[in-house]
Order: sequence, then C-alpha cells, then structure tokens
Amino acid sequence: MSNAPRLTALDALHRSLGATMTDFAGWDMPLRYASERDEHNAVRTKAGLFDLSHMGEITVTGPRAADLLDYALVGNIGSVGVGRARYTMICRQDGGIVDDLIVYRLGESEYMVVANAGNAQIVLDALTERSQGFDAEVRDDRDAYALIAVQGPESPGILKSLTDADLDGLKYYAGLPGTVAGVPALIARTGYTGEDGFELFVEPQHAEKLWQALTEAGAPVGLIPCGLSCRDTLRLEAGMPLYGHELTTALTPFDAGLGRVVKFEKTTNDGRFVGREALQAAAEHAETSPPRKLVGLIATGRRVPRAGMSVVAGGEVIGEVTSGAPSPTLGKPIAIAYVDAAHAAPGTEGVGVDIRGTHEPYEVVALPFYKRQK
Repeated sequence: MSNAPRLTALDALHRSLGATMTDFAGWDMPLRYASERDEHNAVRTKAGLFDLSHMGEITVTGPRAADLLDYALVGNIGSVGVGRARYTMICRQDGGIVDDLIVYRLGESEYMVVANAGNAQIVLDALTERSQGFDAEVRDDRDAYALIAVQGPESPGILKSLTDADLDGLKYYAGLPGTVAGVPALIARTGYTGEDGFELFVEPQHAEKLWQALTEAGAPVGLIPCGLSCRDTLRLEAGMPLYGHELTTALTPFDAGLGRVVKFEKTTNDGRFVGREALQAAAEHAETSPPRKLVGLIATGRRVPRAGMSVVAGGEVIGEVTSGAPSPTLGKPIAIAYVDAAHAAPGTEGVGVDIRGTHEPYEVVALPFYKRQK
C-alpha cells in the first residue's frame, strides 16, 4: 500500500481553480480556493459548492439489511421510510462512539451508510463483522460515488434550474434519485453547514460535468467553490459535532449530549444491539450525575481557542475545548467545549480558556451559535 493521498474525481479541477490542497484523512482535499471568510459568508448569504468525495459510502442490501443495521447501529433504522435518511451512530460494545453516520434508505432492502472519511474503513470492518448471521450484504462503495454539495439559501434555486426532480417536496433528511444537469444522481437534502442545501451522490466519471454545470448555474447568484476550512467554521457555528473532536471512542452518545440518537425501544433482534447494556448504564448515569456537558463559548477578546486547550474557572480546570475558530458570522472567536455540569449553564460567570498561560474570558452559551431563519 502506498501512502500517497487519494485523489477525488475533481482533483485536476480544484488545482485549475488555484485551490490550496491539504491531506485530510488520507485524501488530497481543497482547504480553500481564495478567502476562507468569503467562502464562509457565501454559504451563509448566497451559496457554496463543495467536493465531499472523501466521505465513505457503504451499501447494505438483502432481506435482513434493516435488521443488521438495527443490530449494528444505535438508531431505529428499520423505521426509516424509503427515500428518507437518519442521523445515527455506530458504537463499540463499551458504548464508545466509533463514528457518526447518515443512513439513507434507498429501497425496500437497500441502504447507504455514509461514514466520515477517517473512519470509513473502521465502519466498513465493523459492519462486515456484525453482519455474521444476517441475510444481508455489506459492500464497500467508496469508489462508486463522488459527492458534491451545494449549500446556502440560493441552493434550491440553483438546483431547480438543473433538474426536474421535485425539490419542493424533498424534506430535510430525505433523498431521491433524479437527474441533475443530465447526470444521474441521488439528491439528498442534507448538509453540515447549518444552511439549507443538497448533497449529490454521482458516479465519479460525471463529477466534473456536474461541478461545471452547478458553477455556471450558480454564478449569477454568487455561488463560489468552498474548501474544508469554511466547512469547519460553518459546522462549528451550527453546533454540529465533528468526529475526533466532539465525538470519540472515549465518549458515549450520552456524554456528547446526543443520547436522543440511541433507541432502546427497538424491537428487532429481540431489542439487542451492539453496546446496548453499556449505553443503558450511560443513560442512567447521565440522568443522576451528569458528566461534563457540551457548551458553546464566545470570546470577549480576540484570541482564538483551539482544540485541547483547558477551560478554567476560579483557578481550576473545569473542561476542555474540542473545537475553536474565529466566527465570521459572529465576528468573534468561538469554541465548543466539554465543561463540568456546574459551569455549563448559559450565562455562567467567571469562565475562561487557558490560551498559552493566559486565562482569556469567555461567555458560556447554549449551542448552536447560529440558527438560520426559516
């Protein structure tokens, strides 16, 4: 195995656009094209175009595909209707989060699981292992798809000009097959930016044609190409967790404040699913003596907090920053952090972040920092 980074179908195009490339989870990906701030603001006010082909698609098919996913994942996947999607997680036996996922039900017995790039192989291996005894097939489809996202308030109009698909009838977290600019695609109304938008799964050979068509259709309303850097500040403002930061194998969904994704009421497989016992204990513990809670922090100064920095109060360490960046929308540095429950209430006084020895003052707020006006 060579350690050369994998290239998406749009690699040459990114370079022709002058993108600054970076190695992300073994893929060469565009970090930014010009200004991160401009890209961020375009998504908030107009539209942005993203190459997300590094995400890991895994197809699960067969008569017991739903039962397998109900057993392997914490969500109630069998109850997802055809053409709909669900946010869920895959956990270890001890309840630790292996990855957060979106599962699309493409047909009666066909599902697509979308994993984070850095975890795709781990998730694939876990699903394959957990499929023993189920009449279902787990297939690695990472090379079968390119993924292009259009995000921002202008995205429905841009896409409508290129497709006959019923976008108005397409709800958030739904997906339908259609044709966009003559290219067959799975059109999903999902995203990771806090804005309305779409993710388009297409064959890699069609990616460049689709990207160019979207670029041309979006130009009059201000669509620009966007890199991973602004994707991170957009999801941060929207309070969305990032695996490896807010979510790790050391944390359960209940630790992350996402216990709602765990469905103990599942009846398939006699209610059994991987991690159930550990997660029940975690749920009870979270109710009686909550561990640290995930909160937002807004800087009163200009210094930017980074992942791993300590959150402090009264000279004591009370938590840790998991993500931090300057917020273009708020005009101030922001952070997501796990802090002791005693200091987690919005408006809690005296909380700071230790930035290289200086305790910079921060305001504790509820997540998300930003919510779009619907």
